[in-house]
Amino acid sequence: MPMERVVQNFRLQLGKAVRQRRKAMKLSQEAFAERLDVHRNYVGLIERGQQNITLETLVKLCRAFGCQPADLVPGIPLDRV
Repeated sequence: MPMERVVQNFRLQLGKAVRQRRKAMKLSQEAFAERLDVHRNYVGLIERGQQNITLETLVKLCRAFGCQPADLVPGIPLDRV
């Protein structure tokens, strides 16, 4: 699989996980964005898999969810990346 496709799939999986966890917390994108100290539109881009996030944002997400980075993308085998 071409690297571009692998990265796109990774972003989509991450976005889906972020949306599911945010909704489980019963937070709007706006309220969640405030917790992360990012713009609401940025959360939407992440959830739709349209944004490459920084490590800083990944740390913020994990702190907000109380999880490890691997918990957000458990279905992506590292040997395929």
